[in-house]
Amino acid sequence: MSLNVSLPVELENRVREHVASGMYGSASEVIREALRLFEAYQATQTSQLQALRADIQLGLADVKAKRVGALDVDAIKRQGRQRLKQAAK
Repeated sequence: MSLNVSLPVELENRVREHVASGMYGSASEVIREALRLFEAYQATQTSQLQALRADIQLGLADVKAKRVGALDVDAIKRQGRQRLKQAAK
């Protein structure tokens, strides 16, 4: 398959730099690698989003089942400060 792609000058220069570095034999190789990395990034993002949604659902289920108490910000700060002091020792 042949495909012509227009890139902004900045991206074109980056592709040329990668080829000139010797890491890639052609601009096509650079673009193929970039697409593989982009797809891997998207898969990771999708996986993380699914995990976040599952965590939210667990949290909502805890609220509905009344397993969640009132938020005590002062207690959280105290615990954090204690941990910082212990870590500094």
